[in-house]
Amino acid sequence: MKLNLRPTWRSTVKAFIYLLPALIILITFNIYPMIKLLLMSFYTEYEFFSETVSSYGLANFTDIFKDPNFKKAFINTGIYILGVVPVSLMLSLGIALLLNTKIKLAGMFRTIYFLPFVTSVVAIAIVWGWIFHSDYGLVNYFLSTIGIDPIHWLTDPSYAMPTLILLSIWKGLGFNIVIFIAGLQTIDKQYYLAAKVDGSTKWDRFRHITFPLLFPTTLFVSIISIINAFKVFDEVYALFHGTAGPGNSALTVVFYIYRKFYEEWDFGIAAAAAFILFFVILTFTLLQFYLGKRFSYTK
Repeated sequence: MKLNLRPTWRSTVKAFIYLLPALIILITFNIYPMIKLLLMSFYTEYEFFSETVSSYGLANFTDIFKDPNFKKAFINTGIYILGVVPVSLMLSLGIALLLNTKIKLAGMFRTIYFLPFVTSVVAIAIVWGWIFHSDYGLVNYFLSTIGIDPIHWLTDPSYAMPTLILLSIWKGLGFNIVIFIAGLQTIDKQYYLAAKVDGSTKWDRFRHITFPLLFPTTLFVSIISIINAFKVFDEVYALFHGTAGPGNSALTVVFYIYRKFYEEWDFGIAAAAAFILFFVILTFTLLQFYLGKRFSYTK
């Protein structure tokens, strides 16, 4: 029996009806806000409550690039990405390799590592605020036992960003580990058996089998990690009690947007900054896809 797979008006309308609920949600909460954001970035004189736009222009973009806080936010975000993403990828891959072996209580360890990812950021920030407290924190207590003076982790601009980076690495490990384990379990065990017969070492098997076949998973995790790092906000807000850290030492781009929109009510500047952030994230994502195809081991 030969099926007729040619589209008809009836099948097209039926498919559209099935897709309509999802399309309504997508247009309402994704596409329309993006279009509105782009338009708002060109509002130079705007009354939010009456939706009155008096003038348009590029002044918002020129003002942003003159703002030292915006430059500081981008620099801090770059430092945050460089501090979180590479370390998180290496640690999560190493832990995933261990958990993928036949060790006792592997399921329990997987659950333990994944718990921080599903735990409230506020709860995590409260615990970390206690651990890194200048006077009675656990970290300073252990440092005092070896003769090191207390460090002001959350109130010293020099240590605020490293503390934020440590928290983010710890919180994001669980998701990366689960994805890496899923990728490792898709690799055919016959490759490893053949390599063992040839007398290869563990490092040779990792270098020539695991890493090349895990490359698509690594690319996916790196893209997600970089996008999430660009959008970091909750951790900063919760850890430093609604501020961007001492002396704006933990000011990120999203926190800058939040401050402009909700605190200063400068909607045009906030929209322009959000559009720039979107463009930067899109550029990095496309670059990673290009490099992934260019250096893919599985092509």
